[in-house]
Amino acid sequence: MGCILSHMKNVLVIDIGGTHVKVASTDQRVPLKIPSGPTMNAQQMAEQVILGTKGWKYDHISIGYPGPVSHDRPLAEPHNLAAGWIDFPYQETFKKPLRFINDAAMQALGGYRGGRMLFLGIGTGLGSAMVSDGTIVPLELAHLPYRKGRTYEDYIGRDGLELRGKKRWRKSVLDVIERLKNALVCEYVLLGGGNAKLMKQLPPHIILGANSNAIEGGIRLWQDREELKVPATVVNQARRSAK
Repeated sequence: MGCILSHMKNVLVIDIGGTHVKVASTDQRVPLKIPSGPTMNAQQMAEQVILGTKGWKYDHISIGYPGPVSHDRPLAEPHNLAAGWIDFPYQETFKKPLRFINDAAMQALGGYRGGRMLFLGIGTGLGSAMVSDGTIVPLELAHLPYRKGRTYEDYIGRDGLELRGKKRWRKSVLDVIERLKNALVCEYVLLGGGNAKLMKQLPPHIILGANSNAIEGGIRLWQDREELKVPATVVNQARRSAK
């Protein structure tokens, strides 16, 4: 009965980014884009989302947040937006059951194909998460030391791309992917983020993420864990491509 009910859930997905807040739902898969930026706080986001989705029907809300979260609340203010996100009364404002998830973890869940998968999001910075047999594991790998006193994010985030050029940046991206994949014993890697499209000739165990992954992940967040366990044939295909 639980599985049947979960299929009936209509979910509103709010993906908070430094440039746009993208809003979609189970019924509205093409996202509404609301400009964000360094002056946007949580109250402005909520007001604009409620206004922009007037007339939409949904029962639950998933919020992808650019930072660490715990117990469906942000733990820190976001880097690329205004302050005022930690103590905002989300539940009282939206008046629907809601779940918070790190934005990288939401993308990871949306592109998950079974087994043990590492997600890396290369954009302004470096987002990371893992999904293991349907369980989401948020990670914070961006600021670990990599080379010459610099971090993984320093090398493969936007600053590294602009400083070192595409050719050297691509080489670093592939090197970092292999190091982290092996360290975390993952079968394959989902590569997302705004700069993933700049990569060329990816090996078969690296899958390029789709723009729709964040929306799909927000919808999947309300499914039962058993439903996230992808059929064995799909898992086996992922494992074969990872070899």
